[in-house]
Amino acid sequence: MQLRDFDIDAFLRTSWQKRPVVIRDPWTAWTNPLDPDELAGLACEDDVESRIVLRTGNGANGIWKLEHGPFTEARFGKLGKARWTLLVQAVDHQVADVAALIAPFRFVPNWRVDDVMVSYAADGGGVGPHFDQYDVFLVQGLGQRRWQVGAPCDAATPLLPHDDLRLLADFAATEEWLLEPGDILYVPPGVPHNGVAVGDDCMTYSIGFRAPSRSELIAHWCEDVLDGLADDDRYADPDLVRPDNPGEIPGDTIAALHAMVTDALRDRDTFARWFGRHNTARKYPEVDWQPGEAVPPGRLRKMMARGVALLRNPASRFAFIRTGPGTVQLFVDGDGFECSGHTVALAERLCAQDRIELSAGLATSDDDLALIARLLAGGSVAVEAND
Repeated sequence: MQLRDFDIDAFLRTSWQKRPVVIRDPWTAWTNPLDPDELAGLACEDDVESRIVLRTGNGANGIWKLEHGPFTEARFGKLGKARWTLLVQAVDHQVADVAALIAPFRFVPNWRVDDVMVSYAADGGGVGPHFDQYDVFLVQGLGQRRWQVGAPCDAATPLLPHDDLRLLADFAATEEWLLEPGDILYVPPGVPHNGVAVGDDCMTYSIGFRAPSRSELIAHWCEDVLDGLADDDRYADPDLVRPDNPGEIPGDTIAALHAMVTDALRDRDTFARWFGRHNTARKYPEVDWQPGEAVPPGRLRKMMARGVALLRNPASRFAFIRTGPGTVQLFVDGDGFECSGHTVALAERLCAQDRIELSAGLATSDDDLALIARLLAGGSVAVEAND
């Protein structure tokens, strides 16, 4: 899928993280990639994260309810014909055609990609006015949805008292659009929005782009650093002199203590390698992606020689960091792989494309084959089946 007549540079310059914008049916030919019944089927599976949001009553007397899946078929039969929404997380991990929706938005770096959440709403259904801390492209798949946006929010914005839903206590719309199939609404972080289904069979694909918070980075990076510190790495003062006042903590002592902390966190290369692993860690690590059988090295070499294609697991995360002249570190699903020489081109291609042709001289060295074998064994890639 590609977007036609869409000026990426102009969008990044004028809208990205600045203002909401509607992109009217930019697809060459829009086709809804997932049937509503298929979405409901996913919501019945144990290893798929799903929710149902319902609203009863009107205005200040309205009550929002949240239910967590997995659900049964019988539950859908009792929901009625209005004012409920089914939301299924990470559908791109399950359905290739949904994963393909991310491709037109690859002008945003891959490390920022979160997942594609898919919602189905009955007439009047929605999740209420709220704001997120990530960028999102809302692609209308089926039916119609009326979207409203308001003035930017922050941590001080009042919310309704609800244990599970972060809904705005007061929402005043500043702009409003009715989206038809194929239309896209981009919403920056912190911008409140409210989408309500107009009619039945309303499906929306939410392509989210995450951004780590400062607190998250500090907490996880410090945790990783702590794991590598010895207990006997302690403050020492062998040149101690008698103080004028034993109650004072002198400035040079503070400087030494501060350096103990900051020096351990200052190594940029170590941070880069940690972030690559952290950022590509599997969102659902409990799901086993490993293949039933390992591919023996001899068989793998013959397959590569014939010219085959590798398919990235839609649930896998790939990224790389340049570590020196002609070297990169490849990160896949939380693991790091040092790559040099010919393998650098393979690593870069793996990070750039969902399907990688190996017939044009790519993946010919022993290091190439060793990398592919490890990725196959971990379920991060698979060999494309021949029809």
